[in-house]
Amino acid sequence: MDRLDDIALFLRVVETGSISAAARTLGLSVAVASQRLKRLEQGLGVRLLHRTTRRLHPTPEGLGLAERGGPLVEEFEALGASLRQAGSEVAGDLRVTMGATFGRMYVSPLLPAFMAEQPLVRLIVHLSDQTVDLVGDGFDLAIRIGELGDSSLVSRRIATNQRVACASPGYLARRGVPAEPQDLARHDCLLLFDSHRRRDHWEFSNARGLTTQVRVSGRLESTLGELLRDAAVAGEGIALFSYWHVAEDLRAGRLREVLPGWRLRETGIHAVMPQRRFVPPRVRALVDFLEARFGASPPWERSP
Repeated sequence: MDRLDDIALFLRVVETGSISAAARTLGLSVAVASQRLKRLEQGLGVRLLHRTTRRLHPTPEGLGLAERGGPLVEEFEALGASLRQAGSEVAGDLRVTMGATFGRMYVSPLLPAFMAEQPLVRLIVHLSDQTVDLVGDGFDLAIRIGELGDSSLVSRRIATNQRVACASPGYLARRGVPAEPQDLARHDCLLLFDSHRRRDHWEFSNARGLTTQVRVSGRLESTLGELLRDAAVAGEGIALFSYWHVAEDLRAGRLREVLPGWRLRETGIHAVMPQRRFVPPRVRALVDFLEARFGASPPWERSP
């Protein structure tokens, strides 16, 4: 059994690229993880890892072990998990990460009900607008909004994510109401940017199937949607938002939709998990819980 656990640790090191990240995800100290890897190499009589200045890389023998040992460990873990699940309750630590604004506005109010339903689950909730490494940082689940990049992660869509262009009534009275997407080039636009790109190309489509893209600019950019929302309400310009973010502002009249005859491409709100054959019951329980409350009639689409 020790040998199988050591192989599982080795596979996690190959997956994360470092002993410290692998140890963190498995709840081990770095010293214990290093000792177990050394024990595995001594038991097999081969060197499994090369160390560079920035990352660990498997040797040819290590690659062979990863290729043949990975399915063995997965099958054993899946068997054990399925047997435990058959007669056990949903339990254990559940580490979840999500965007700060969405988490605070819509997930936080639901968590007491989830914890009441699942009294044996312990939640560790990470709120940040920065995308984290689920595997390297030891998370079981992420709630991500928008386009999902290609990765080894698996996802499940729990709600649609409609987007809207809007501005305050005061700004529109002062600068005029755009009639066509190309009019936005003459307006002050509030721009979101992240580590990957600056989102200054806005694409719209209409009911006739016509698609057009316009490059916009303005005096204010931010990585934080909350800042852009405050600026839009204050009359500083036109911005793109997920509908859930500004639904109350639109209903209250603090913001008005711009170009209502044109639509922005719909994306999704996803539950994202590490690639696994077996999803822990605690993870599945939270995903099912959120999908039930967001999928058919999300709270941001309900009138007060």
